[in-house]
Amino acid sequence: MKKWILAARLRTLPLSLSGLLLAGFIAKSEGIFRNDIFFLSLLTTLAFQILSNFANDYGDAVKGTDANRVGEQRAVASGLITQNQMKVAIGIMVAISLACVAALLYVSFYPNDMKYIYIFLGLGVASIFAAMAYTMGKKPYGYIGLGDVFVFLFFGILAVAGGEFLYSKVFQWQILLPAASMGCWSVAVLNLNNMRDVKNDVKNNKITVASKLGFQKSKYYQMALMTIPFALSALYVTMSPLKQGKLSGFVFLILIFFANAIRRQIFAVKDPKDFDPFLKQVAMLALFFAVLLGYSLIGFDFIDTLIR
Repeated sequence: MKKWILAARLRTLPLSLSGLLLAGFIAKSEGIFRNDIFFLSLLTTLAFQILSNFANDYGDAVKGTDANRVGEQRAVASGLITQNQMKVAIGIMVAISLACVAALLYVSFYPNDMKYIYIFLGLGVASIFAAMAYTMGKKPYGYIGLGDVFVFLFFGILAVAGGEFLYSKVFQWQILLPAASMGCWSVAVLNLNNMRDVKNDVKNNKITVASKLGFQKSKYYQMALMTIPFALSALYVTMSPLKQGKLSGFVFLILIFFANAIRRQIFAVKDPKDFDPFLKQVAMLALFFAVLLGYSLIGFDFIDTLIR
């Protein structure tokens, strides 16, 4: 069991849930929150993330990319799990993911919004494909510099905007602001991972944004990814009908101080392997950002009372 827990890479799960948590908070602020949609969306995301982790473990091992990796051990490359065992596990996770998608779409759209079932079923299948194609196949997109784009779209735009749509059945462009914020946080974690592994990736012909930008420019890219979410989400709060003119909506900005502290430490790194400790820190910061932004939309009203 321990080897499968290792392969599931539990430390990646909080970040994957952040976008759906924020979508739930936004739905709560709009008065349309539903427990069944919330918990099924989280369960679906967990299934997608574990599938992705299994597929990445398998794909990198087959290509030899994990032979000299820095950071946590990979199950297939280390011999703890055979390639055939992992392929079976991937198949099981595909089935579980499809079942979760079906259940989520049933409670969200059946029977009154059937047209959305087909749209989101397509998005669900695309999510499963994206989870597997990051490192698997002849031309995995994670090896040609497209990982950042897919992570931004699936963990940001689809997670938050798509997650909120499950409740509201209405698309409003403003939702793209917090969605892009979470997309930036997710890419920030991926970029740190790629900066850490840049030497090994170049050796194995794996192209990432970090390998294309180089060591120093990748740091500036990282700074932008950890700054933009605050600006976009502050704009979203400003436009929120419930929080216009209220300071309580901006409580999440207190996290800027923590982000600045981490950014300074990241910028001071000289050896790529020293980026590893910051992966967990930035992932947890992203989770706290989602929760605090979400709660800023529905709570902290006592602050407005105090300053009247």
